[in-house]
Amino acid sequence: MSIGVATANSILLVTFANEQQAEGKIAMESALEAGRARMRPVLMTAAAMIIGMLPMSLGLVEGGEKNAPLGRAVIGGLLVATSTTLLFVPVVYSLLRHGKSNVDPESTPVSGEV
Repeated sequence: MSIGVATANSILLVTFANEQQAEGKIAMESALEAGRARMRPVLMTAAAMIIGMLPMSLGLVEGGEKNAPLGRAVIGGLLVATSTTLLFVPVVYSLLRHGKSNVDPESTPVSGEV
């Protein structure tokens, strides 16, 4: 579950950064803007999963103590995956893109050209 949520959140982040680069921003700016713009959806997704796993992790019902470690492991994985998505993915994205933008210089008109 943790890997699925982290992958979905990372895809959201990278897709937004690619859209920013298509508009002409360099990789670092794109990664920073993606982190800012997608922080709320990523945190909301993680929080919903964590809150949903709380009853399982507490093991309050009869026989729940058998499933409690699984709930705690999922919550820990979500916390690590969310911090990795928000911190590590933008850094790696900007390093792999090397400051390049996706705008083709031949396709942009030179000033004065129609």
